[in-house]
Formats: sequence, C-alpha cells, structure tokens
Amino acid sequence: MQMTFYFSDTAVLLFDFWSVHTPAGMALSVLVILLLSVLYEAIKMGKAMLLRRALLALPRSLSRESLVEPEETDTNPPNPPEGRWFQYHVAQTLFHVVQVVLGYMVMLAVMSYNAWIFLGAIVGSTLGYFVVYPLLGRG
Repeated sequence: MQMTFYFSDTAVLLFDFWSVHTPAGMALSVLVILLLSVLYEAIKMGKAMLLRRALLALPRSLSRESLVEPEETDTNPPNPPEGRWFQYHVAQTLFHVVQVVLGYMVMLAVMSYNAWIFLGAIVGSTLGYFVVYPLLGRG
C-alpha cells in the first residue's frame, strides 16, 4: 500500500467493491468525495442552526435570560412549550451521528493517499463552507 501522496487513476476507496481503475472512474470517485465533503459542511451548519433553536426553546428556568434581572416592560416572549428543546436535542444528536460518519468516510478515503481524492475532499469542504456558511445567518 502506498504511504505517500501519489497521482494515479487507480485506487481502492473505503470498500473492496469501490476499486477504481480508469480515469473516468477516478473522476467519478473524486466527485463523490467532493459531494460527501459538501454534505459534511451542510450537516455541520444544520447542527449549528438546531443548536440556536434549542437554546431559544430552553425553559425559562434554564435559559440565560433567567439569570439576569427581568426588565420592567413585558417584552419577553411567552415560554415555549416544555419538551421542545428535547426534540431539538434529539435532532442535533442525529445530525451529529451523520456528521461523524461522513467525516470518517472522507478521512478514510483521503487515507488512500491518492492526491486526486485528497484534492476532491479539500475542494468539497471549501465549496461546502463557502455555499453553506451564509445560510447560517438566515436561520
């Protein structure tokens, strides 16, 4: 097994059945890894949006606002339904599991030491961050 980066159109990625032997197969594999990296960044952003919603849904007795003196005006929104934060927590947990699986899959593909796969992972992560990060402010 190659232990340094190399440029080649042959590689075995993640599983024995994902064996690449042609330039077209390598291009398709790079595209798949690129899309997995973009998806990883999207999941990471989704998790951050869920965290924000979960913090807003915390019961007042646990929220940060309860630690400061309430203002004289009644501008505070009513308490969210109890248990809503738990639903967000479960969703965050599921997003986390998917994020970990995708991250390890991309990492293991990069550990094939094929430079094309490495570049696909880097470009996918860059593209994913560039496209998805601006959406974080909208959620």
